[in-house]
Amino acid sequence: MHFSDQITAAFERDGCTSMAEAALPNALEHVKEATPPEIVESLAQLRMLQGVPFNNLVPDVTLLPHESIRFFYLDRAWTDALVQGALSAATVNTIERAQLGQLYPKIEAEVDQAERNLRAPGGEEQLTGSAGQITGFLMRSAAVAGWPGLHVRAYSNAPNAGDEDILPESHPDRIKVLRLERLAPAVLLVLFDGVPDVVHIEEPRQGVQFGVKLEPGEDGTTQAFVAARNVETASYVDENGEPVELSRDAAKIPVRFRPGAAGVVDMTSTANAFALATGTGMAQTPDNGGRMDGATFALQMLRFPYRQIFAQSETDIAAQMDAFTPSLAGIPEQYSDALQAMPEED
Repeated sequence: MHFSDQITAAFERDGCTSMAEAALPNALEHVKEATPPEIVESLAQLRMLQGVPFNNLVPDVTLLPHESIRFFYLDRAWTDALVQGALSAATVNTIERAQLGQLYPKIEAEVDQAERNLRAPGGEEQLTGSAGQITGFLMRSAAVAGWPGLHVRAYSNAPNAGDEDILPESHPDRIKVLRLERLAPAVLLVLFDGVPDVVHIEEPRQGVQFGVKLEPGEDGTTQAFVAARNVETASYVDENGEPVELSRDAAKIPVRFRPGAAGVVDMTSTANAFALATGTGMAQTPDNGGRMDGATFALQMLRFPYRQIFAQSETDIAAQMDAFTPSLAGIPEQYSDALQAMPEED
């Protein structure tokens, strides 16, 4: 069924022979909502760009190259025009179009509410009120194909406990995700109900993984380490063996690799480093048989999913390091020249 036929059938089901009759005051007195629910849902999906061809979102492949992310603002005037165009499919004369114009503010309020309910996580409060500024990003990366269930979180203010904290979606500092969908195997589209200050993109938290952290060393080398844990309590510990909440505050235990075999862990040397670290509970004693336990070694190597953080620069905002400030950075030269040549609006 075509969209116009769907609209007409929905209004006729409610006892209205046309859009014009549905807009009459006496008809609205008997209908709690100006628009049938299935139509409101379809219009909300249009607002979220569902069904919009990808080449209308990214007109040229060079605007979204491999391993790139592009943040954007969604123009409400554009999406409202999209909704109005869909509604106009059910009008056949000037009178019906005029009456639709009178009815549109109520329809718009219903769509504002519906767009926030298209993606409703269980157990979280639903947002109400008029819709605000929508932002989002497009990401093209092998990470999207490799981890289809990427977690995306946006915050209006950074969590007080640091980058490792996760706030529930009902928290006032958390920005609701309106749409999270893969448009292609390696392309991810995300829409936010607001303007974020911090965005977290994280690998899925399924399964168990092991790994090390890397940091630049002396003479251009790279050093590998793990954050020290107490194997009896599983909590992080600092250089003095005292428990700490975050891995960034924990002691760094170096991870050794075999000479001439990059990436191959030297198990013996690394196990000795674990045992010598204060507070890990891995020291070899007569009580544990004088040898390292494989389970405790694995616990020390356990790593949480990798998280990429995009945030405003805390040191120099004027240096154009704000990831959420629209700019011409990364746009091919031909598009940059064309945009700069456009006359400014009065």
